[in-house]
Amino acid sequence: MEGRQPAGREDFFLPYNKDLVPRAKELRKSMTKAERKIWYEVFRNKRFEDLRWLRQRPIANFIVDFYCAELKLVVEIDGGTHFTQAGKVSDEERTKILEGYGLTVIRFTNEEILKNLAGVHQRLLQYVTESPLAPLNKGGSA
Repeated sequence: MEGRQPAGREDFFLPYNKDLVPRAKELRKSMTKAERKIWYEVFRNKRFEDLRWLRQRPIANFIVDFYCAELKLVVEIDGGTHFTQAGKVSDEERTKILEGYGLTVIRFTNEEILKNLAGVHQRLLQYVTESPLAPLNKGGSA
């Protein structure tokens, strides 16, 4: 597993598992309806154009749904398997590990995205504008 550092962040180490790349590519090609909706209608939106979002990004031994290195932000989209007891435990463990790397994890359900995309967009926009890492807070625009 290799480590990667976002540009300008020599103090930040994020493990990158290149063995997960083929699976990540498969997942990018077969996004769920909710993933497609948030990708095209939120992350590709002008309000987020100053930020580079990656889909299905390998981090450590996980493939996260969406990742913004500049904000050190992971966005996870949870479907039905995430609501089982085993799924909840797995998600909690995964979140703790990702947070241990200095990342913030935000979770949305498929239903939230499909039925209340405006609310999802607003919550993400609020996070982006309040983050000290955001371009807006460093002299850019978000």
